[in-house]
Amino acid sequence: MKYFSYILVIGGIIGFAAAFLLTIDKIELLKNASYQPPCNISPIISCGSVMKTPQASVFGFPNSLLGIFGFGVVMTVGMALLAGATLKRWFWLGLEAGTIFGVVFIHWLFFQSVFVIGALCPYCMVVWSVTIPIFLYTTLYNLKSGNIHTPKSIKQFVSVIQKYNRSVLILWYAAIIVTILIRFWYYWKTLV
Repeated sequence: MKYFSYILVIGGIIGFAAAFLLTIDKIELLKNASYQPPCNISPIISCGSVMKTPQASVFGFPNSLLGIFGFGVVMTVGMALLAGATLKRWFWLGLEAGTIFGVVFIHWLFFQSVFVIGALCPYCMVVWSVTIPIFLYTTLYNLKSGNIHTPKSIKQFVSVIQKYNRSVLILWYAAIIVTILIRFWYYWKTLV
C-alpha cells in the first residue's frame, strides 16, 4: 500500500505542476496572442501549437484546469493514505472512475496531438506519463482489495497484469514512444 501511496503523491505533484505551468502559459497566450511559451522548442515540440487548438479546451475551458483539479485530488488521496487514512469503497470507486476518465482523455489527446494537430506539448506529455501509472496502480489496488469485483472469466488475465505490472507499464510507454517516433520520423531524422 505504501508504494501505491507514493505513486499517487509523486504522480499527483508532477501532474499538478505540469498542469499548473500549462495553465500559466495558456493565460499568457490569452493575454497576448504573440506570446511564445518556453515549451516551444521546435516545430514538433511546441505547447503553443497545441494550446491554440480547439482540442486544448474540449469542455469550454483549458484542459489544464482539469489536470489541476484531478492531480490535486490524487495527491491528497496519496497523502491521506500515507497518514493512515482508511477510505470507503464508494470513494475508491470514485477515484477509479476519475482515473478511467483521465487515462481515456489523455489517450484521446495523444491521438489528437500526434495525428491531427501534428505537434507535441512537453507539459502534456508529462501529464500523459503520470496519468498512466496512476490509473494502472489505482485499478490494480481496487482489484486486489475487492473494491472492483472481477468476473471469473477474466481473473486469470487480471492476475497476469498484477504479476507483471511493471512490464505492462513499460510496454504501454514503449507503444506511445514508438508511435511518436514513427509519426514524426521525418523530423527526427533531420536532427541526426
